[in-house]
Amino acid sequence: MQKIPASLLRGGTSKGLYFIAGDLPTDIETRDRVLLAAMGSPDARQIDGIGGAHPLTSKVAIVSASSHPDADLDYLFLQVVVDKALVSDGQNCGNILAGVGPFAIESGLVDIAGTTTDVRVRMLNTGAFATLRVNTPDNTVCYEGNAQIDGVPGTASPVTIDFLDVAGSSCGRLFPTGNAVDTFSETEVTCIDNGMPVVLINASDVGIQGTESPSELEANHALKSKLEAIRLEAGRKMNLGDVTNKTVPKMTLVSLPLAGGTLSTRTFIPHRVHDAIGVLGSVSVATASMVEGTVANKLLVNKPSFTSSAQTLPESIRVEHPTGEFVVEMDVSNTTSLTDVKVNRAALLRTARLLMQGSVFIPDAAFNA
Repeated sequence: MQKIPASLLRGGTSKGLYFIAGDLPTDIETRDRVLLAAMGSPDARQIDGIGGAHPLTSKVAIVSASSHPDADLDYLFLQVVVDKALVSDGQNCGNILAGVGPFAIESGLVDIAGTTTDVRVRMLNTGAFATLRVNTPDNTVCYEGNAQIDGVPGTASPVTIDFLDVAGSSCGRLFPTGNAVDTFSETEVTCIDNGMPVVLINASDVGIQGTESPSELEANHALKSKLEAIRLEAGRKMNLGDVTNKTVPKMTLVSLPLAGGTLSTRTFIPHRVHDAIGVLGSVSVATASMVEGTVANKLLVNKPSFTSSAQTLPESIRVEHPTGEFVVEMDVSNTTSLTDVKVNRAALLRTARLLMQGSVFIPDAAFNA
């Protein structure tokens, strides 16, 4: 048995293990076996590890000091699949990102700069950048505060995230197919990548209302089969190749808002249903809602009026999800022209909490297989 230093943090509406890169094996196959053993995969209960038997609680952040002049840290996100011996680096995770700043400060990778500390992060999965602002009064990370995010009980100290140039970071361009709407499996969809590859579908077009609970949707096997067929076709068209064993693109069903938001969502990630919605997934959905002709934009009850193709629109997009809503501050230009649309800024608020510091114990077999 070998032990590796690690911290367990809640980041946004997810939870995961955070490691310093130098503490893990450099060989990727060995590293992945170690992470599978740490989480207890493959096993639906993850009973022999510390994973929470759900994709949202079977996540890993690997953090190191960055050599890039525009970043303080490099952050690699890994999704450890619960019931398969699979570790995926095919996507970013904005929720786990929220814990990267606090973890790095606690680990001595970043010095505290004052009552708040800005941490510049390069997301290695896609090469995109983000800036996190962490509250650090009294020369320490503050986890307690009055910020509340839907999907997490109670309140905590805010972590603001400003995403920089994430458009097309996985697929090569914001609208990877070049279209506002495509038709896959006789269903209209919008394919978008503003930090997370997402396929948007009007819920009514696949025979549901969009008000169903995650458990109801997961029990709808006909719906899941249809969505997977669409996902496989969309993946190829989105420059992601064969996505059979990938965790992207995410499938988001959109419908009219239920609680005064911009629109309502139900998201498959990609086979389980998210109890909320991912950070970067919400950014992609919010962006699509602002661009004319997309599946999301067509659902808007009160569309903004455009007087110029070059108009810049600062907007608070309220993305409803099963446990509340996600507010994304968007600044988008040229929303009437698919080829010229430009995302100037996407920012949002998360919270994070340190849950445990110590070591995770790994069987020797994971190192020697």
